[in-house]
Amino acid sequence: MEISSMSLVIPDEFLQNANISEADLKLEIAIILFQQSKITLGTASQFANMNQLEFQRILGSRQIPIHYGVEEFRQDLRTLETNSNVGFRYRSTQPTIIQ
Repeated sequence: MEISSMSLVIPDEFLQNANISEADLKLEIAIILFQQSKITLGTASQFANMNQLEFQRILGSRQIPIHYGVEEFRQDLRTLETNSNVGFRYRSTQPTIIQ
């Protein structure tokens, strides 16, 4: 699977007028897309260049609920597999009940 990318040029003047840094703008975009269920938690945190825990803390501080279901988990696994140089593979296991 080939991963393509898109470049978006945002003039420095825009950032200055909006009084926002490039990193903060990326974070805001990630939050909006996550809230609209357009991207998963993993994809949003990756886009914002932070780990998921950091991103979750920011969502929590803004009282934004974390909706993370099975499909989001699967999509994050696919993202990890695609972006991993190590060849990460998920293996489903059944829980073991110890009596």
